[in-house]
Amino acid sequence: MNQTLHTRRRFLRTSILGGALSWTVPAFLERTFFSLDALAANSPIQTTTGKDSPILVILQLAGGNDGLNTMIPFENDAYFRARPTLAIPKSNALPLSGGFGLHPQLPGLKSLYDEGHLAVIQGVGYPNPNRSHFRSTEIWQTASDADKTERHGWLGRYFDSCCEGADPAVGISVGSAQAPQAFSAGKRRGISFANPSQFRLDLGKSSDPDAAEEFFRSMNEMEHEMQGGSIGMLDGPTDMDGDALDFLQRTALDASVSSDKILTTVAKTKSAVSYPAGKLADSLNLVARLIAGGMPTRVYYVSQGGYDTHSNQEGAHSRLMAELGSALTAFASDLKAQGNFDRVLTMTFSEFGRRVVENASRGTDHGAAAPMFLVGGKIQPGLHGRAPDLEKLHNGDLIHTVDFRNVYATILQNWLQSPVEPVLRRRFTTLDFI
Repeated sequence: MNQTLHTRRRFLRTSILGGALSWTVPAFLERTFFSLDALAANSPIQTTTGKDSPILVILQLAGGNDGLNTMIPFENDAYFRARPTLAIPKSNALPLSGGFGLHPQLPGLKSLYDEGHLAVIQGVGYPNPNRSHFRSTEIWQTASDADKTERHGWLGRYFDSCCEGADPAVGISVGSAQAPQAFSAGKRRGISFANPSQFRLDLGKSSDPDAAEEFFRSMNEMEHEMQGGSIGMLDGPTDMDGDALDFLQRTALDASVSSDKILTTVAKTKSAVSYPAGKLADSLNLVARLIAGGMPTRVYYVSQGGYDTHSNQEGAHSRLMAELGSALTAFASDLKAQGNFDRVLTMTFSEFGRRVVENASRGTDHGAAAPMFLVGGKIQPGLHGRAPDLEKLHNGDLIHTVDFRNVYATILQNWLQSPVEPVLRRRFTTLDFI
């Protein structure tokens, strides 16, 4: 009997098929098996899953969002001097506090702010900022110093150190067949997909296969139509620790086990609200349906591209803000209707902000610090951190006042209830938004 139990625990710990079993057994048995697995492995893990614990949704604003025209310093004369054509008038900004207002295309976020469900972290960046899309994205994804290179992502290290024995779908990235570098891990963790064909989806097992297939198709075939650049989510490197055949087998099993869950969940759930048209809204609609369906996912990752606005920024950025605001507002309303709003934290980030001074092409070039948004029912709302000084610049860039890893540390410790140092490699001071 003891030998059988030991074998059972080892099977669950070492085989991805444990994830398949956990999907079909009752929840109390699932928790029991994961707890036994933790004891067998002799290491502390999080036995809760996305079904019964806090969930993190990460939204990447890819391409370098212009923070100054997102959080508008409408009482600052330096802002208007630096941007004679791009500055947004005070009368158009949606006022928050302290002389700052949101872009006029973000009325939904203004409502969330007024309801106490939006936190804005001002001046977020890192020391010695890099203006390369690829390198700066890598720094944000791996939480590395600017002069160091990390192979694994910060979320991958979270999966490795805190989620042993968890379901293969502990992390889900929507919009690309390859995972973002944030998911890169020593052990294969997380699922990434752009369309059903990459997942061996068996439509015959779905209770509503036509609706599910149509939803996936619409989500993946829509194209962004905007001016000013199209930098999207940058995929991370392929992880192939250990034997290559073992890697391929684990990857195939991850897809096989998780695809049925995802499609079945999407088919059996329905959005409680109407979402606007657009790829970002479709991605967040999918995430909301997976949350409503009880997926065991702890981290979801979606991306909105197009923020590389070197020329003709005004129209492109306005469309991006409208898409972002309407999609996030619908997502929040959906989670509220489900009763899941209090257990989901949504975080936005961009690899850098833009320069303070507009360029000759009525756009802005790569910069440094920018704001981050956090949406949820359990956050401390309002403005956090200190806004950068628009007249004390470094090579034309804003000087960051908050290290992005302080934000990560706060989320890890206060939201995901996990230790910080194994994930971020050292201790970082936490903030007060959670």
